[in-house]
Amino acid sequence: MHFKHPEILYFLFLLLIPILVHLFQLRRFRKEYFTNVRFLQQLSVQTRKSSQLKKWLLLATRCLLLAAVVFAFAQPFFEAKEKNTSTNELFILLDNSYSMQAKGQKGELMRRAVEDLLAHTPEDQSFSLLTNTDDYWNTDIRSIRRDLQQLHYSALPFSLEAMMARVKAHHSPYKKDILVITDGHGITKRDLESIDKNANTYFIVPEAEQKSNVSVDSVYVTQVLDNFYEIEVALSAQGTIEHDIPISLFDNGSLVAKTLVRKELSEKTLRFNIPKKDFNGFVEIEDKGLVYDNALYFAITQPKRTAVMSLGDDAKAGFLKRIYTEDEFDYANVPVGALDYNRIENQDAIILNEPRELPQALQTTLKDFVSRGGNLVVIPAADANLANLNTFLSQFGSVKLNAPVQGKKRITKIAFNHPLYQTVFEKKIENFQYPEVTSAYPITTAAPAALSFDDQTPFLVALPAEVSSVYVFASPLDKTAGNFQNAPLIVPTFYNMAQNGGHAGVTALTIGDDRPFIAEAELGKDDIINVKNKREDFIPVQQILNTKVRLTFGAYPQEAGNFGVFSKGTLLRNIGFNYPRTEGDLTTDGAALLDGQIMADDAQSLFDRLRTDRTDNEIWKWFVALGLLFLLTEVCIQKFVS
Repeated sequence: MHFKHPEILYFLFLLLIPILVHLFQLRRFRKEYFTNVRFLQQLSVQTRKSSQLKKWLLLATRCLLLAAVVFAFAQPFFEAKEKNTSTNELFILLDNSYSMQAKGQKGELMRRAVEDLLAHTPEDQSFSLLTNTDDYWNTDIRSIRRDLQQLHYSALPFSLEAMMARVKAHHSPYKKDILVITDGHGITKRDLESIDKNANTYFIVPEAEQKSNVSVDSVYVTQVLDNFYEIEVALSAQGTIEHDIPISLFDNGSLVAKTLVRKELSEKTLRFNIPKKDFNGFVEIEDKGLVYDNALYFAITQPKRTAVMSLGDDAKAGFLKRIYTEDEFDYANVPVGALDYNRIENQDAIILNEPRELPQALQTTLKDFVSRGGNLVVIPAADANLANLNTFLSQFGSVKLNAPVQGKKRITKIAFNHPLYQTVFEKKIENFQYPEVTSAYPITTAAPAALSFDDQTPFLVALPAEVSSVYVFASPLDKTAGNFQNAPLIVPTFYNMAQNGGHAGVTALTIGDDRPFIAEAELGKDDIINVKNKREDFIPVQQILNTKVRLTFGAYPQEAGNFGVFSKGTLLRNIGFNYPRTEGDLTTDGAALLDGQIMADDAQSLFDRLRTDRTDNEIWKWFVALGLLFLLTEVCIQKFVS
């Protein structure tokens, strides 16, 4: 036991006063008894004994009363268990990702966590609050109340490692208490390793009652008919789906199609036919899981004729002329020696059709062409200058053509999930007409193969550029080198290699994806492009590329929806933005990794625990109560003890 004012204990010497008084009252007197009162002797002895007892009781209660008063003024206390941590700085890490939109016993997990903080955080408690997107340093619950009430969900997933890095970067002379409020979705072992060992870290892990969820994952055009687009909507489901799912398709706010998805789905694709015109809308489902991934916003721009140029001998370009027909493409073949380099910037795709060697000026021009969003296809010649070609390809990634190997090799493997073939096949096929080549340049690369030989070596690889792709074949394609020209696979392969995502087709971008987007627009030097809808208006990072503009959106927009790309008030094209589909699987239990961490049921229990463990237990009130009890005892003794 400790005392705040131990010097007051010197007043315990005052206990001598009642003792001295008592001793004074106990002085002995000699008494003489007369015969006429002799019969009262026995009664006098009994009265004297009772009076002695009363005086001793009064002495005890008065001493105890005085001692209790002295101890009360000295303010005794028991020291707190964690007294050394009472000055710790508090950090609250609040997960506001879309997985926290799931519903628990008392509503949405994040909203319930906010209500818990508002109701039970002490008003005199200073803390710093960090969410996925915002920082509130050195604040208190009264100052931050409105911001918490208006807190929005974030498209960024919760990363405990990133949160801890932000806390560690905030230098402070005090030790830290860290309160993490998250459902545990996406927690990894690496996240746990990032926890500051010098800080006290507590976890509140609210649990969702509804684990099942259905999301709209993607929309793409499967077929372009004379008057219609055939689009395919891909859905995914996690957990047990107990009800059929309604799905609706909207264009400019108007319902154009609606159907029902049976509850037995795990992955499901649905097809719709829509008029062949510009489309600006969304597809939406209704389920009892998360809300944020129930809609996917997209736009379809009516395709323009794609400009494709092949560089090589005209005699070897016959198969390209048959693929790139006049109704969809502006196609031309030009020998390398007769090329006007100014024509390249107006193309959507360039095909290097077996040139033996590339001039340095052409290499530089093609590199700039790819950086501006153009697709490049490289078909090596049988007698190619490998040193020259590899020097050129090295500008686009880690890829190398090795010395040719003679002998027949069959092309037997298709990467069905590769962007080239995602919309080509309705189902995976194991047996098809295997084309073959008579010689090949073995390709050394880390890039994924779209087509492979039977020995698992690549036949066609795609090198992803910033806003386009570079495709490299492992062998010539003329008829003397094999029969790939006669294979049905050649048409979708070259058709899709010529397409550019920013030129036509479905435009459904992901918020937070930093990959640039190419829009066709002829702008002046001081012209600005802005992106807007009824709720938001922002200016993206932009770079003018002759007749195109490269746009980078960063963390904008803040909300998913349909947007228009404008220049000087004129609509250039429509575009759709969506939240990343990283939070939809509620069946993953990252919270299981938190076993062994310090857990709390809610903010109230945590703050009560901290207050109890870090606050001295003052017991002076008990001594005041004892003093009153002794005073009452003295009164009772005076009244009832004779």
